[in-house]
Amino acid sequence: MGDERHGDPKHSGAVDPVGQGGVDTFTNPGLPPHPPRITDVDPKAEKRAERQVMVLFIISVIGTVLFFFGYFGVGHTGIEIGTKLRLQNTLIGLGTAFAMLGIGLGIIHWAKALMPDHETAELRHEIAPESQRAEAQEIIEQVLEESGMKRRKVLRNTLLGAAAIAPLPAIFMFRDLDRSQLGAHDMVDRLRHTMWSEGVRLVRDPSGLPIKAADVQLGSAFHVIPEGLNELHEGKLNEKAKAVVLLMRLPKDKMKVSPGRETWNVDGIVAYSKICTHVGCPVALYEQQTHHLLCPCHQSTFDLTQECKVIFGPAGHALPQLPIKMDDEGYLVAQSDFQEPVGPSYWERG
Repeated sequence: MGDERHGDPKHSGAVDPVGQGGVDTFTNPGLPPHPPRITDVDPKAEKRAERQVMVLFIISVIGTVLFFFGYFGVGHTGIEIGTKLRLQNTLIGLGTAFAMLGIGLGIIHWAKALMPDHETAELRHEIAPESQRAEAQEIIEQVLEESGMKRRKVLRNTLLGAAAIAPLPAIFMFRDLDRSQLGAHDMVDRLRHTMWSEGVRLVRDPSGLPIKAADVQLGSAFHVIPEGLNELHEGKLNEKAKAVVLLMRLPKDKMKVSPGRETWNVDGIVAYSKICTHVGCPVALYEQQTHHLLCPCHQSTFDLTQECKVIFGPAGHALPQLPIKMDDEGYLVAQSDFQEPVGPSYWERG
């Protein structure tokens, strides 16, 4: 039995039940007092905040200009290709970062320091097509006035300038992805032909040292390029992107060789394109125990014992195999170019 001496909630008075003489309503306390910001009471602080916002917008403009300098200007300099590529990537990255951060931080600082920050609560109601159009226009005018877009012309103009050119870097970068003017057959032809041909030696990347068959042991993996690639002055990166291969040695009893490929390996030494057939990322991870190759971008997995057949992931095609042989000096050389286009499987698309 309940006893108020022991804290029975029904009789101790600790609980005030609703509808039994207790208070079942409460007064809306309203919004808390609004503390003014320093920019609301100090004209100098307001001017200082305006200058800060303007500087951020100008930084955004400078970032966009920096992007275009790196994108278009660096390519015409006479510096070597490696340094040129690093400088170009640095300028493009910094330019894009400053362009986006400048305009983003500028808008945030404007809103927090200069735009009205008082809280309001309004009932939601439908706006009639005609009768309340004037009221809606008045609200818009009030927003523009409170935001300072009309009276702060310098801020408004720098914002418009930064916002107008900030998207241009993205437009130019996405434009470079458009290869429609080449046509599907042109795309395939560009990926079908590489620097590999009959008699071209397999050399280590990046040293350029030729590889003997005796150098390739079970479980080892070599990153390989065609001999002569390092001596190219123009188009070196494009050629390397297509021609780079992985060289490994397997126990011959674990290899499943398709008809017609019996002579494409040298005593279990095989060479496969390093370019993933999904979107072209470099396949660089070799698991010795399972003989699997892994693309780190989207985890496509290729089984080396089954001629790099896809066993997991989004890749839609096995890695192309490079036919190799051993020359009279014991060095590994190519028998021919790849027998199919390398890289993403464009040739399988309609």
